[in-house]
Amino acid sequence: MLASYFNVTDLERSELLPSGRQAVFDNRVGWAGTYLKKAGLVDRPARGKYQLTSLGRKVLEQAPPAIDNHYLSQFETFRQFIGENDDSSVPSASPDSGQSPQDTLDAAYQKINAALADDILSEIMKQSPAFFERLVVKLLRNMGYGGSLEDSGEVVGQSGDEGIDGIIREDKLGFSSIYIQAKRWERDKAIGRPEIQKFVGALAGQGASKGLFITTAQFTKEAHQYVRKQHTTKVVLVDGQMLAKLMIEYNLGVSIETVYEIKRIDSDYFSEDSE
Repeated sequence: MLASYFNVTDLERSELLPSGRQAVFDNRVGWAGTYLKKAGLVDRPARGKYQLTSLGRKVLEQAPPAIDNHYLSQFETFRQFIGENDDSSVPSASPDSGQSPQDTLDAAYQKINAALADDILSEIMKQSPAFFERLVVKLLRNMGYGGSLEDSGEVVGQSGDEGIDGIIREDKLGFSSIYIQAKRWERDKAIGRPEIQKFVGALAGQGASKGLFITTAQFTKEAHQYVRKQHTTKVVLVDGQMLAKLMIEYNLGVSIETVYEIKRIDSDYFSEDSE
């Protein structure tokens, strides 16, 4: 539809990125959608669908001559995503910028992962609490907990779990277990000390000394301070941002699209002494 509206030819649509893995047109459309979402003008209620937000409707009513990066920079959430002084889709390296080409690549990589993390959390929020609990156990398995035993991890029943949503063995033989509380709460919700205290109490009721509280929301400063003061019970807090990063790192809910290799000269090969 966009290609037709902007009179993009078939030849232009077939032009590929330097990686040769994706069409330039498709790539730009994808990033345009991401930028509009980051600015708060559109939402993604379902896969492959975009929906105008109330802010997006107000923007259309103003009928701006163009909605580009410069225009979107007036929205704080967009500025936070691309960086206060970044007005381009990909950072550029120049003699005056103080950035090397590898710095540019690293910055672009971080930006791509930030957009992916946001998409991951959006997808999780569309799922059921039970799905989220299973996801957490699967993530820990991917991270190497539980070893290879079939009963290395489990999701505790929905009723009578006494504040425990899952259990995973810390080692292959099951000498130690980690008790999990997984909460699929709104991403802007702040989880304070009282919730963590309840979890510590639930761990005590199980005779457990290790617990993981993992959520799509955020933790308050007081919650983190309370955890640091615990001596007999080890509790780890994982918020939404850390959860998304772990899922990316351990390939859960994501797939590899492109791999870039950075190579350097092999000095030994060109050495006269290498013969």
